[in-house]
This record gives sequence, structure tokens and C-alpha cells, in this order.
Amino acid sequence: MLSLTIVVLATVAAGFIVWANDKRHAKYGMALPAGVATGVGALSWIILIAAGLGYQPGLTWIPWVLPIVLGAAAAVGAAVYLGRTRAHYDTLRLTAALRL
Repeated sequence: MLSLTIVVLATVAAGFIVWANDKRHAKYGMALPAGVATGVGALSWIILIAAGLGYQPGLTWIPWVLPIVLGAAAAVGAAVYLGRTRAHYDTLRLTAALRL
């Protein structure tokens, strides 16, 4: 259970780092990348442990490192996608409002 706690804390930190480094971070909430990273990291940890990849010689690193990497990648993907689409839709709404 300690490994899940470390995975959750590391993915939350990765999500906040992704948010802080995104130039469009004002378009979505601060907790969104951290939440996505945490959800993906915890779910992947559960799947890896249920698959039997944890606590075996030579495979102990997999449920520690892989969920953190997957969670960080999911946070980056969510930030890029939401940053672009929100900026696009905000521009469309502003253009429509100014045309009236």
C-alpha cells in the first residue's frame, strides 16, 4: 500500500508541474492535470498489481515507475488538448460577441 501512496503523491506533483509549465494554463483549472494524472496513475497501479507484476524479483520497479510515467503523460495530453480547444472556443465566442 505504501507504493500506491508514493505513486499518488508523485503523480499529483507531476500534474501540478505540467499545469505550471503550460502556457495556456489560465484556460482550465489548476487541479485538472493533477486529477487526471492521479486517476491514471492509481488505475494503472491497480491494474499492474492485479496482473501480478509487483513485488517480484526484477519486476518490483514496474508498479512504482510505470504508473508515474503514465500519469504524467496523461496530464500532458489533457493539458495540451484542453488548452488548445478551450483557446479556440474562447476565440470563437469572443468573435461572435464582438460581431453583435
